[in-house]
Amino acid sequence: MKYVVILGDGMADEYIESLKGTPLSAAKLENIEKLAKTAKIGLVKTVPDGFKPASDVANLSVLGYDPRVSYSGRSPLEALSIGIKMADTDVALRCNLVTLSADVPFENKKMVDYSAGEISSAEARELIEYVNQNLGTDTLHFYAGISYRHCLIINNGVVNESLTPPHDISGRVIGEYLPKGVYSDLFNELYKKSYELLSEHPVNKRRVAAGKKPGNCIWFWGAGTKPKLQNFYEKTGLHGAIISAVDLLKGIGKAADMEVIEVEGATGNYDTNFKNKGLAALKALETEDFCYVHVEAPDECGHRGEIENKIYSIEMIDRDIVGTLISGFAARGEDFALLFMPDHPTPICVKTHTRTPVPFLMYSSKKVLGENSRYTEDEAAKTGVFYDNAQALMQDFLKL
Repeated sequence: MKYVVILGDGMADEYIESLKGTPLSAAKLENIEKLAKTAKIGLVKTVPDGFKPASDVANLSVLGYDPRVSYSGRSPLEALSIGIKMADTDVALRCNLVTLSADVPFENKKMVDYSAGEISSAEARELIEYVNQNLGTDTLHFYAGISYRHCLIINNGVVNESLTPPHDISGRVIGEYLPKGVYSDLFNELYKKSYELLSEHPVNKRRVAAGKKPGNCIWFWGAGTKPKLQNFYEKTGLHGAIISAVDLLKGIGKAADMEVIEVEGATGNYDTNFKNKGLAALKALETEDFCYVHVEAPDECGHRGEIENKIYSIEMIDRDIVGTLISGFAARGEDFALLFMPDHPTPICVKTHTRTPVPFLMYSSKKVLGENSRYTEDEAAKTGVFYDNAQALMQDFLKL
């Protein structure tokens, strides 16, 4: 038996009047609807009480790890993926390149774009290296990641929880969301200096001239310390692989000593190569027992309020990932179990994550688990099946 989890990040949503439903209910899911006929469908709580509804917490939960035991912050997982060697006394923070408006004073600026217009990794690397040259110190080190997602390491640091993710404040004035807590003076000074430096950088001058949004400021969030996860094989008895375009999930995979698979054309957005992800998962499962396929696209579309692109992303997951796996297993004559779900909702109406329980579909090619017609938020709620935590869901899944 092969086990595959297909996770559409932020795929769940709330009722949208123009759709008379949600992006999930509006999407054409030919393959998932076939599986639904004999699948178990219900709702699962992926974010424990006391935690923010973040992708790091939710994905750890879905993978079967209890965040109350294993969670040490988001950025350290991303740092691990980038290849940063952290000391036990280091603190890592996500460092976004964002687009702020030109309003003055600084506190009156607006968060125009948390992703600096999906800035390219090559452009972003040049900007982050420039920031490190000018603002880095013996204890502050900036590292480039992918697109707008980067990292700050503070040697002998402390975790500052008073930091707001920039995707939570799209379009808002930043004043009340500026850093508070132990590093408030330092971080606010770094923000202001980075804005002065980056606004005049040639990379941003070229982006503005081309009608693109500049990466004109840095923004910190997701602080944490060196991660320690139980080895996935020791935990489950299965050899596992993980496929994702984002450093967070790659970092979780590395921390759990799973095989982290790079996929050509994987972007972390709706222009990602969905087909290559499906093919990569199918190939991985020739030798691995378990594969976790994470797709960031629906979440990014939710943050930007892009209804049609979110629907498109969900449909491509069904067509090019689920469909590729189903036909591939059939050709190999191999039994498989499939878990299809989001980690959390990213509703179009709020453009950020919520902690509402999410719909899941659990399928086995070996036995009937249920009888359903569709997989949507409403249909999942109607079944009456509910898991209070995602670890229990994963345990049941791996028993199939």
